[in-house]
Amino acid sequence: MRVVSARDFQLKRENDYGTPEQNETVKSIVNSVRAEGDIALLRYTEQLDRVKLEASGLRVTEAEMQAAYERVEPSFVTAIRAAADRIRAYHDKQKRQSWMDFQADGSILGQIIRPLRRVGVYVPGGKAAYPSSVLMNVIPAQVAGVPEIVMVTPPASGGEMGINPYILVAAAEAGVTEMYRVGGAQAIAALAYGTETIQPVDKICGPGNIYVALAKREVYGAVNIDSLAGPSEIAVLAEEGADPSYIAADLLSQAEHDEMASAILVTPSLSLAEAVSAEVERQLELLPRRDIARTSMDSYGAAVVTDSLTDAIDIINRLAPEHLEIVTKEPMAIVGQIENAGAIFLGPYSSEPVGDYFAGPNHIIPTNGTARFASPVDVDDFIKKSSLIYYSKEALLRDGETIMELARREGLEGHARAIGIRLDQERNTGGTTK
Repeated sequence: MRVVSARDFQLKRENDYGTPEQNETVKSIVNSVRAEGDIALLRYTEQLDRVKLEASGLRVTEAEMQAAYERVEPSFVTAIRAAADRIRAYHDKQKRQSWMDFQADGSILGQIIRPLRRVGVYVPGGKAAYPSSVLMNVIPAQVAGVPEIVMVTPPASGGEMGINPYILVAAAEAGVTEMYRVGGAQAIAALAYGTETIQPVDKICGPGNIYVALAKREVYGAVNIDSLAGPSEIAVLAEEGADPSYIAADLLSQAEHDEMASAILVTPSLSLAEAVSAEVERQLELLPRRDIARTSMDSYGAAVVTDSLTDAIDIINRLAPEHLEIVTKEPMAIVGQIENAGAIFLGPYSSEPVGDYFAGPNHIIPTNGTARFASPVDVDDFIKKSSLIYYSKEALLRDGETIMELARREGLEGHARAIGIRLDQERNTGGTTK
């Protein structure tokens, strides 16, 4: 892990989403699935996942989901249930209610909150299986009241139809009742446009590889999407006295995700930076996914040494990291100065995996610097809002001329006349109905 001064540090981020060839491939897949439905879906599953299916085999049965319980440890079932309870309790606090404001003149203004009708959840099956992501996507949608939640995940490669049993158990525990063994860009297209077997959804959420991200961008507009997620990121803001072994372990916890993951320490202490760098090297040798983590640390990792804690905070705000750990003597005194971060972990015991799995807040968090303007997934991602306007006659007579003035200044005479015709009629008839 390289140690650099703040003056020499430049964050390497991949801001281009996909090569031209990848974009063309995704566009071709999406268009084929849109035009051909199940036929294209099955063709791409055989071609890309090396699994030959019939249309009748796309849907995962309830019996398969229940059988998965026999293939996982009882301790996992206990753990996933405990995590689900914590995640649900946290998201329950985010629920919104419709409201109406009754005016003295008889008018009513308000907002109607409704859940989306149907949501698609993508669960990856690449370098690692993520049952925790099942909970993080499904539970907020359930809390919001979404009645139909459909999950897609790739079948095992090499000719097997199976799906990781931990994914199946997590889906069952989260309450998923509609699930399909299909992945990649073809799954995103199926969710967006529908096929003979899979009905279209209103929104697609969940992480995936570059082809999934490009497909989500391609179908956006036909459906809503959660985000275009980039590789995982962690930044640790620390000062002298922090435990180097804790920090190194937390940096590696993100580096092991992906070769393009970013893990950065920002500190005013050169001695801490050097100690963490040495500890990263020691722990890397013991990590099962060390090849992935080493590539990540070599390409996107750094220990950045600043002149002061204030300078370190400034770098953090410019990074806008997905995950931020603050490991200082008084982290609560610093958190108010953090403007840009997806999730903030305070103190030496708030290790990032606590948030990934169990604390309750969502672990689907803005990446690639988008924490400058975006937020973690929550219940609001699965609702829609309608404005409610009931204007009384008294209110229109009072405000009508003002509305007409504004309309005419925009050159929209038709707008003005829609108000004027009502004003003229009411003034001529002298009616009293509100």
